[in-house]
Amino acid sequence: MGDIVARGTTDELEGHRGELTRYCYRMLGSYAEAEDAVQETMIRAWRNVERFEGRSSLRSWVYRIATNVCLDALAAGKRRALPMDLAEPSPGAVPPGAPEDAVLWIGPCPGGDPEATVAAGESVRLAFVAALQHLPPKQRATLILRDVLAFSAREVAELHGSTVAAVNSALQRARATLAAHRGPADAPGTRPPDAVRRVLAERYATAFSRYDTEELNMLLHVDATLCLPPYTKWMRGVSDIQAWLTGPAIGCRGSRLIPTTANGSPAFGQYRPSADGTGYEPWALQVIEFSGDRITGISAFRDTERLFPLFGLPARMGPDSSADTSAPERRRLPSLKGFA
Repeated sequence: MGDIVARGTTDELEGHRGELTRYCYRMLGSYAEAEDAVQETMIRAWRNVERFEGRSSLRSWVYRIATNVCLDALAAGKRRALPMDLAEPSPGAVPPGAPEDAVLWIGPCPGGDPEATVAAGESVRLAFVAALQHLPPKQRATLILRDVLAFSAREVAELHGSTVAAVNSALQRARATLAAHRGPADAPGTRPPDAVRRVLAERYATAFSRYDTEELNMLLHVDATLCLPPYTKWMRGVSDIQAWLTGPAIGCRGSRLIPTTANGSPAFGQYRPSADGTGYEPWALQVIEFSGDRITGISAFRDTERLFPLFGLPARMGPDSSADTSAPERRRLPSLKGFA
């Protein structure tokens, strides 16, 4: 009987893995670290499951463990960032300097939950995750738990071992700080419907593959940004993005794009023509963000060796533009089924 109960509890814990990963990603700004944090959460939960007394829901209990794991990981105090957090925009015609590999960059998160609420969908956008990094860790957890995951103030107070008044005060401060670090295009409710985003993404992919800069200009918001982690360089505005595409980035002409999804938004694996003409080499993971009927942000993450396997993208493309079937498998952490 005990084995049956234990197995049922393990199954219920595993049922929370997906939402816990998204929570830890918002807390940590790194999907790989979020997966590790959730695995540590699951191990701690299983080892201490006999201490769960049922005074709160299993979900609240496991979120308390996940929050403590994230707070431990954030104890060093270094926050993750996007290029716009570190420098002013620069002219598009100027090449980037050396990559800043020592910076803790915010990374993209695979996929997006089409069944998520509007608040949950907005809260995984890169701009939102970047703004969260300006909050002290406990305030960050409080805001996500209250405003995104709809925990009650009492539940969060119990989770933190504090009072409802303290939680409400922390939430108020967190909201004010968050608002100060978000632009008008990042405000809740500005994301267009899925059908509009799908059409815009298809138009973008076609224009980029043709390297039709006039069409790309028509798709961009007047204050659109383009950033290039791990370089601190980023630019703002249609003219500077066009200067980048027709100047330092001219080698992207002739690229091929494979669609995927990141942070709940359309994204593309970009492959540039190889120097020897034998196909196309991985170049960047482009994450596209929207407001209304325009593209407001393009984040081109250059760490293809790590990101392409995570997103299930092939290692290269052949000369006929077909994907090479030797794509590496996405890293997967083990489940806890074997512990039961």
